[in-house]
Amino acid sequence: MNAAGSLRQLIGKLFSKEGEFSGDPFSDRLPVIEADERLLSDERLRQLEEAIDYQVKDRRCFVQALTHRSYLQISEGENTRSNERLEFLGDSILNMLIGEFLFRHYTEVEEGDLTKLRSRLVNKKALILGAREVGLEGFVMLNTSAEQSLKQGNQAILADAFEAIVAAIYLDCGMKLRPVKKFLSRTLLQPDIFEEILSVDENYKSALLEMAQGEGHEAPRYEVIGEEGPDHERLFTVEVSVSGKVLGTGSGRSKKKAEQEAARVGVEKFAEAIGEEKENTPDEE
Repeated sequence: MNAAGSLRQLIGKLFSKEGEFSGDPFSDRLPVIEADERLLSDERLRQLEEAIDYQVKDRRCFVQALTHRSYLQISEGENTRSNERLEFLGDSILNMLIGEFLFRHYTEVEEGDLTKLRSRLVNKKALILGAREVGLEGFVMLNTSAEQSLKQGNQAILADAFEAIVAAIYLDCGMKLRPVKKFLSRTLLQPDIFEEILSVDENYKSALLEMAQGEGHEAPRYEVIGEEGPDHERLFTVEVSVSGKVLGTGSGRSKKKAEQEAARVGVEKFAEAIGEEKENTPDEE
């Protein structure tokens, strides 16, 4: 069938002969989800509900949301489908709800900057952080090859699963947005995660390394000089030095965050030192 025929067939599925939508184009009737419920045992379902803080009504939505396309190669269930369609729906829901959040809370920010902020909050890196926050890597169904790929760092699988879970919650609760907003509030919009997402592209450690090597110094050294608080709310303090000179300290809920904060201070001090050195260097005539 040529492209024109395919297009007519696609349109025909949506419209009646009279050229109108067959029924309400935005019907409240839930779409049919095809999935083998047996793929998610009662115990695994309970663990998933605890992880995402949502009580599931129809487990088929979540079976499909957690089924990576690679799993279809080894699944024996005839009705099993991958999470790609749910991923599509979840992506749209995320863009809308994150857009609403930014519109509400950043009243002085212009449209262009709002678009940039939204892009940061719904990109792959952000969704991976959200997925890991609720431990989705322990629930996604993969074949051996994809599982190995995930372990080796291909975490785009988790980003896709996060979008699919958003769609599954939306459909399972009767296409209501409040439960989805609750889920986003404890993942992407949870304060520590939100901060990490917005600073994920600000790699101060790389910047400090480039500055140090550019001036002929050795690579910066990071040392944990303090830890406090209970295990679930640990606060780390890290000190960074270059060629034996301490440039700054930083604190964070993880060593990685503390190192980034220390590097941020280090970049500022290093830049100041370079500037002062140039000011004190006589101009060559």
